[in-house]
Amino acid sequence: MIDPPESALTGALGPPEAMTPARLPVPAGLGRLLVLAVVFVCAACGLVYELELVALATYLVGDSVTQASVVLSVMVFAMGVGALLAKRLRCRAAVGFGAVEAALALVGGCSAMALYACFAWYGQSRSALVGFSLAIGVLIGAEVPLLMTLIQRVRRQDAGGAVADLFAADYVGALVGGLAFPFLLLPCFGQLTGALVTGAINATAGGVLVLWLFRHDLTVRARWALLGVNVLVLVLLAAGVLLATPFERAARRAVYGSSARVAVQTGVQEVVMTGGTGPGVGAGRGRKGSGPPLELYLDGRLRVSADTEFRYHEALVHPALAGGPHARVLVLGGGDGLAVREILRHGGVRSVTVVELDPGVVRLARTDPGLSRLNQHSMDDPRVHVVTADAFDWLRRQGAHGRHPAPYDVVVSDLPDPGITASTKLYSQEFYGMAARMLAPDGRLVVHAGPPGTRARSYWTVEATVRSVGLATVPYRLPGRPADVSGGPDRLGGPARSAAEEEHTAAPPPGGPRYWGFVLAARHPPRFVHASDAPHLGGLTVDELLAGRSGVARARIPGLRASTLMHPQYLD
Repeated sequence: MIDPPESALTGALGPPEAMTPARLPVPAGLGRLLVLAVVFVCAACGLVYELELVALATYLVGDSVTQASVVLSVMVFAMGVGALLAKRLRCRAAVGFGAVEAALALVGGCSAMALYACFAWYGQSRSALVGFSLAIGVLIGAEVPLLMTLIQRVRRQDAGGAVADLFAADYVGALVGGLAFPFLLLPCFGQLTGALVTGAINATAGGVLVLWLFRHDLTVRARWALLGVNVLVLVLLAAGVLLATPFERAARRAVYGSSARVAVQTGVQEVVMTGGTGPGVGAGRGRKGSGPPLELYLDGRLRVSADTEFRYHEALVHPALAGGPHARVLVLGGGDGLAVREILRHGGVRSVTVVELDPGVVRLARTDPGLSRLNQHSMDDPRVHVVTADAFDWLRRQGAHGRHPAPYDVVVSDLPDPGITASTKLYSQEFYGMAARMLAPDGRLVVHAGPPGTRARSYWTVEATVRSVGLATVPYRLPGRPADVSGGPDRLGGPARSAAEEEHTAAPPPGGPRYWGFVLAARHPPRFVHASDAPHLGGLTVDELLAGRSGVARARIPGLRASTLMHPQYLD
């Protein structure tokens, strides 16, 4: 929790009529302990609401830095407003606190469901995000002045001591709430039900304090009114818990369409798959199946579309493997098995190491009929070894303590788009420096670098960052289908696009080509495709790859700075 203005705190100690001793059903010492316990619970719930808004906004809108900044700054402002408004309630602090907690429980508990509904059925959630941040902030800010009045009515003490006790309980509660959100609420209940359960705890704590401990401060009418309001809030929250699963299914259909058939929360991200159920579906390379093509979404962003993924993965893999030895291959990301499928097409591949953060994606790649058919069961090949780890941390461990692992002939970086905040470290100078140390003397590194047309500055920043670690580069691109709105692995588009992605996809002219961008790198200028490589390029041709190299080179943006962990360059 964050401190309200000091003027509100000092003002909470008066006027005199608000300081008359309360008639309590328990000794004053125990009453004071109960008030502090409620402070603890309310602080924990308040922080859960904040974290819930940040997490859901990041998932629905994207760019965690921006969303966290918006939510927290708006809430801090609103908390100040709420603390000042609460001064008007000091004379009836018990009634005011009961009403504030009931409202906070309802608004905070239903916030996740309301935001998801706005996103699913209205296509945007920014306005709702700001509105809920304001409302929750005002209500949280009103708590401390009212609690200060109540605790002083239990037993008077100096203002400094009262503030210290109150804030100690508040901050410890915030610690517990902050830890409970990722380690208890999300794994056990998920985002929607977790928020509703938090609201129920919030309403219960506030109701018990006012309706029992301070019941003599209430008129009969006020007591019954608060009891009715709290019961209504708890009933609504319970109904929300019961309806959370069908609501989520309906919202998912609104976002992904009726063909959504897999939806799992893996602990790392939400994974949704649509289509890909009929025989031959997703066969790729222009062959039609008997049903809708498979599409894979991770946290609402389209990552794989069976209509176009084969061109992306061919362009990512084949130029790098055709350029030299490829007995040992390292894939960073690529848990769907599609890049591995292309790697295994090359003779001479003896081992493939896949470093994938999410074991749930790997499990689906092996067991889901549609995805395993699309990757041609590549993840079951005995040459493939899967490591569950963050790619950055895994590379760092390989070079720690003087270790010198066997070098790789090819490193394939098949990672989320650099424009996604959580991925910026995977496109940093430090990351590429560690990846370069894994290369054999004549090894090659190939990087998916995002769309060079719609995000040219980001693409060329990736290229500049790769060069900054001493590697020579060959940038190239490959067009997807004309007017391809599903975007494929470049994470641009599909029914669950973020607002930022909508802005980027609006850039190309209607019907114009959309490009996938790549960077091939090595310690010496890497050999790009030659005519003799034609049999090893899958469905691609030497001419279109050479055209992709020359076409992207004409659009180079010179003088860009390398992106580092301390100075990321992809968020402009």
